[in-house]
Amino acid sequence: MTDISFGPSTRPWHYSKTTKTFDLSGDSKNKLQFSATEGPSGTQVTIAADSTALVIVDMQNFFLDARCMEHKEGLAAIDPTIKVIEKCRAAGIQVIWLNWGLTEHDMETMPGGVQRGFMKDEIAASTSELRPWMGLGAELPDDQGRCLFADTWNADIYPPLKKHVDSSDIHCAKNRMSGLWTPEQPLWKVLEKEKISTVLYAGVNTDQCVLGTFVDGYNAGWNSILIDDCCGTPTLGAKEVTLLNIASCYGFVTNSTSFSAAKAV
Repeated sequence: MTDISFGPSTRPWHYSKTTKTFDLSGDSKNKLQFSATEGPSGTQVTIAADSTALVIVDMQNFFLDARCMEHKEGLAAIDPTIKVIEKCRAAGIQVIWLNWGLTEHDMETMPGGVQRGFMKDEIAASTSELRPWMGLGAELPDDQGRCLFADTWNADIYPPLKKHVDSSDIHCAKNRMSGLWTPEQPLWKVLEKEKISTVLYAGVNTDQCVLGTFVDGYNAGWNSILIDDCCGTPTLGAKEVTLLNIASCYGFVTNSTSFSAAKAV
């Protein structure tokens, strides 16, 4: 069977029909191969570890601490994410923390469509005891700071994950659901500066900020891989649709077990 090569000459993909392997690694000397967990059975993916980054999205107190909201799916993603962080460090893969980190200027220019998603209680005229906040930038109770503003407690990395932050990690703020919605975004600039070609994604919510960043990255040309159990969403049915669309169109899906078992090739 004839193998297939496609994509630009500067960043081609190669597919082996015999081994069902997508090789995205180019001429790298530091290759990792792992199994995809969605899509055609037996699919393997080879990446260049030295031009890959793990992007962990929105694993912040606001989304994971019970004082702000209940997110059992996000909490379930913590241990798998720690496992993947350890694998990435051992393989020389850059770890990047992508978090909401709003400024006054962001609020002055924030589209109404983005703000609406964080104003559901006010729009419905019913504020529950668990969510006594009214939108991005709102003052949260008990000195938690303004909602998702930079340098506040609520926007900080959730402590069980913060313990695993290393001085070599990179931190990027975002001001939309997507961290790659424009070339001016910090994450975009970092990925270009570090010459990253492949991005692994973890975080919350699978179908919102993770997917938003994933799809924008896919459209901009980054190879994109979702680590399923390192992500979480409480929205019924959203995970399944997201995984289907990624595996069939936007990139690849694996999980922490498969990725942690990745072998050098």
